[in-house]
Amino acid sequence: MHKIIAHNNEDILVEEPSANYSYTYADYLQWKIEERIELFKGRILKISAPNRFHQQVSGALYVNIHQFLKGKKCKIYAAPFDVRLPIQNKKKDYEVTTVVQPDICVICDETKLDDRGCCGAPDLVIEILSPGNSRKEVRLKYDIYEEVGVLEYWLVNPVEQNLVAYSLDNSGKFSGGKMYASGDLIYATSIEGLTIPISELFENT
Repeated sequence: MHKIIAHNNEDILVEEPSANYSYTYADYLQWKIEERIELFKGRILKISAPNRFHQQVSGALYVNIHQFLKGKKCKIYAAPFDVRLPIQNKKKDYEVTTVVQPDICVICDETKLDDRGCCGAPDLVIEILSPGNSRKEVRLKYDIYEEVGVLEYWLVNPVEQNLVAYSLDNSGKFSGGKMYASGDLIYATSIEGLTIPISELFENT
């Protein structure tokens, strides 16, 4: 079925947002599309539906972090939750070309939060791999999160039952890449005092 979408304030009749166009958050706000999508520097990436194991791991992470953050200024959000990632402080809707929906994110700077989600880099971003994730998608997200200054990035693999953690170093690049598996305890570098036993993430998978 054809859809009307907006592009640069013009209506264009298309089957769906086209890979031939570069879009902004202003365009994104006007779409009425059933599928979940993300924007990476103006290009569209469809989000695969999460499977049961993905959701179980996501729930375990959310509960652990949410409990720890009670009474603290940092806030946790789970997908779907729009995170706009401005480049070079370009924060207007028609300037933002990257909008992602991390599986889980923690934001400690409340000025980045508004009624539409988050505008700016979260302190901690967690992505959980699903069978539908492509290598390109994983690489894109790593590069974007590093570029915008996400302080800490966790990549969780429910199949292999492990977690790889990256931290932003003084040069603005991700370092570490340490893998954690069952029996390990991960200490968050971006949120003081947050620790999670890895085995708890995969108890029911």
